[in-house]
Amino acid sequence: MNQKNQIVGEQYRFTVITDKMIRMEYQPEGQFEDATTQIVTNRDFAQPKFKVYRDMDGFAVQIETDSFHLYYRDGEFNGANLFIDTKYNYQTHYSRWHYGDSDPKNLLGTARTLDGADGSIPLAPGIMSKNGFAILDDSQSMLQSGSTIRNRSVAEVDIYGFAYGHDYRAALRDYYQLTGFPPSVPRFALGNWWSRFYPYTQKTYLDLMERFQKSGIPISVAVLDMNWHITDIPAKYGSGWTGYTWNRSLFPDPVKLLQTLHAQGKRVTLNVHPAAGIRPSEAQYQAVAKAVGIDPASQRPVLFDLNNRQFVKAYFNLVHHPLELEGVDFWWIDWQQGKARSRTQIDPLWTLNALHFLDQQQEKGDQALILSRYAGPGSHRYPIGFSGDSIASWQSLKFQPYFTATATNIGYTWWSHDIGGHMHGHYDPELSLRWLQFGIFSPIMRLHSSDNPFMGKEPWNYDAVITKTMIRFMRLRAQLVPYLATADILTHQKGRALIEPIYYRDSEAEEAYQFKNEYFFGSEMLVVPITSPSDETTGLASVKGYVPAGTWTDFFTQQIYTGPAVVKFHRNSEDYPVLVRSGGIIPLAVDPMAPVDTLPGAMTIKLFPGERNKYVLREQTASGMAQTKFTWDPKTKIFTIKVSDPANIIPTERVYQLEAIGYEGYLDPIDGHKDHELTLKLKPQDHQGAKLARVFTILQHAKLGFDLKKQLWQAIKDMPRAKAALALTSLAPESLSDALLEILLNDEA
Repeated sequence: MNQKNQIVGEQYRFTVITDKMIRMEYQPEGQFEDATTQIVTNRDFAQPKFKVYRDMDGFAVQIETDSFHLYYRDGEFNGANLFIDTKYNYQTHYSRWHYGDSDPKNLLGTARTLDGADGSIPLAPGIMSKNGFAILDDSQSMLQSGSTIRNRSVAEVDIYGFAYGHDYRAALRDYYQLTGFPPSVPRFALGNWWSRFYPYTQKTYLDLMERFQKSGIPISVAVLDMNWHITDIPAKYGSGWTGYTWNRSLFPDPVKLLQTLHAQGKRVTLNVHPAAGIRPSEAQYQAVAKAVGIDPASQRPVLFDLNNRQFVKAYFNLVHHPLELEGVDFWWIDWQQGKARSRTQIDPLWTLNALHFLDQQQEKGDQALILSRYAGPGSHRYPIGFSGDSIASWQSLKFQPYFTATATNIGYTWWSHDIGGHMHGHYDPELSLRWLQFGIFSPIMRLHSSDNPFMGKEPWNYDAVITKTMIRFMRLRAQLVPYLATADILTHQKGRALIEPIYYRDSEAEEAYQFKNEYFFGSEMLVVPITSPSDETTGLASVKGYVPAGTWTDFFTQQIYTGPAVVKFHRNSEDYPVLVRSGGIIPLAVDPMAPVDTLPGAMTIKLFPGERNKYVLREQTASGMAQTKFTWDPKTKIFTIKVSDPANIIPTERVYQLEAIGYEGYLDPIDGHKDHELTLKLKPQDHQGAKLARVFTILQHAKLGFDLKKQLWQAIKDMPRAKAALALTSLAPESLSDALLEILLNDEA
């Protein structure tokens, strides 16, 4: 720890981390904590510039940087003797924080779980606030160095002040430097996951995977919920919820099952509820009992106890590692028993997450992965988050986009939801579709449901249109993996999150805070999730969203929008509001059925011509990394490709097919190993014709009298745009006029 940054008294210590971050400690005996904690892993940053004033103007200490001025009178911290003035103008009267103040404008972080949630739940604070100052409290966290985790021996106040104003990206980047950057997520995790709490047999599960394949539905992760293990155990041992012994009446040859799934290009995870420990009903019981000093003949259960090092060693070496040798790739840790019950115990969820991930990391390096619930700030070091068993309802869907985006405010960027809802609800194909579409543009796309025989999320459970749309979107998810993998590398290396709330890039626009469900998805896309059912008259679902400054093009409909503006988007079941920035460049794999954990050969590069832009496709394998930089210059109409592949990881068959969205023409495939400078001859497509075609389709399907439809159609075709808009407003039902005006008034092309 850099002592040059510390200002120390008998009972207090201040550490200036950066010119915008300060650590504040109070301990009556002066026993300050220098060890790393479960949250904080690094306090040594570059030397910041600051000034210290002692015993001046009635204050024992004053500390000033370019961003804040701290005042401390001495004594136990309270609102009267410790406060900070930030050098921003975001508060009504003055920009001041007093110790102990609440933060009503905190932009919030996330929560431990959505278990049983049917809509919104309270969220814990994040490290960002509209006031420009936020607190991260590390006082109650455990101490951690690698896999050694213990409680603090001395209680102290230990908090960090973040005075980053509205520079939210800088706050997140420095938070990661303080708490550890997220590891890369294995590429296979970025595809589609299939998960269900259901008593599959080995045959029915493999038959299901074969049907997915034949239906053209790519699945990269196969999840087996708790029915993989024996659940019918003697009543004297309690519930069968915890288990580690294959249920061979369902899975007679588990090794062959895992080998078959691997041969299909899938990774496999098993669900475990570890709370009941290892009981005599388990195949591993004798070995585990001996390892922890219990006579197996006694039939005493081996209690789950992460404070017991002998148990932890046996838990991994004798229970989990043998199953991994059979072919289990990673673990879904389903801890539902709460936190530690006393200060003498370490928090079980945090410890499970840390130990499992570190164990994976030791064996698999950057392919390490777990699926588990959030255990508090710092949990981003152990991805992925399992958000729990939510209710299948529109209210649940309506909350999840906000919940997902806001988690970035505490660095937790890899949530995995039960897409479609886990339990209850009723048959609602539209809800299932809209939830799946949100899942495609989520960090992790994992379909899941309960064992209710009517709740399966297989696309063929719905009508032909929804089935076809679900399959198309799931194929798109697989094609998006190069884009997602690039964002993953940026998160790991630079602290740039895949999902960012709108205010990260438009912090002074009030609308950026009002439309809480909307988020940026990587560097090029803006997603406005649909979270309510369609209108009876139009058959279209609608959602209001904020379009930031500039020109944006819808990824699916190619409708053009100009911001800043508040827009009401209308979409049929086949489309979803995803906007691409002007000049946006999006790489897609051509073959959605190819294994997503291998780099694609043929790729499509979608260019949305407009402003100058560059996009760097980042790729990595165990052998190294490659970067391909795509640059678009609208003045010269030149599109350049520059390849850097020192480890030769780009597949030999790599070719790019460039597609200019909104323009006619075809380019021959481009060799993906060479640099190129292409002059594009762009001929605009018939935007007016396409616009009228969309209008006609909406009118065609509207539940409206034919005569009125014809009258509206004539007005749109024959009148100037302003008069046509007036006619629509006067004659058409509001939901229909809104849908038509979106097309007529927003498209500037």
